[in-house]
Amino acid sequence: MRSVLPFVRAVAVGLVFSFALATSALAMDRPDSWITMKTKLALMTTEGVDTWELNVDTVNGVVTLHGKVATDAAKQKAEGVAQGIEGVKSVKDLLQVVPKPQRDAVDKTDDVVKDDVKKAFDADSVVKDSGISVASVNKGVVLLSGSAKTLDAHLRAVEVARKVPGVHRVSSEVTVEGTN
Repeated sequence: MRSVLPFVRAVAVGLVFSFALATSALAMDRPDSWITMKTKLALMTTEGVDTWELNVDTVNGVVTLHGKVATDAAKQKAEGVAQGIEGVKSVKDLLQVVPKPQRDAVDKTDDVVKDDVKKAFDADSVVKDSGISVASVNKGVVLLSGSAKTLDAHLRAVEVARKVPGVHRVSSEVTVEGTN
């Protein structure tokens, strides 16, 4: 019995180690398109990272950020946000720091902004029946909620909401069916 115990321990340790490797490999093997969409969503909904002309490319888990940010701090934060996305192996930060373009100041009440975002959602075929709605608007910050069928629909909803005059930032509590 004593000679079997080391063998059983070795098998148990091997199984635990194999399971840990398999689990971490599964978590890191996200498709590049998934990583790209999750990165865009994270960047567009993170406070302090105001991007425009944003482009995210992913090849074999390596994310390349293109576009413009207003400050060095925003550039550093964007890189950190991208690095934190599941499956990202490394980040190439090609963001340019340039003064933010003047966006016409729009003086709208939150209720008007909320109605305008809802109208924009209804006018967009991807977002219209996506399951995503405007939960609230507070000082121009739009909070999205709901359960989307696809990550693409979630990304599209954030993009549509951001373009509505009077929207300062978009935050999201949307869940996507079948993903994290």
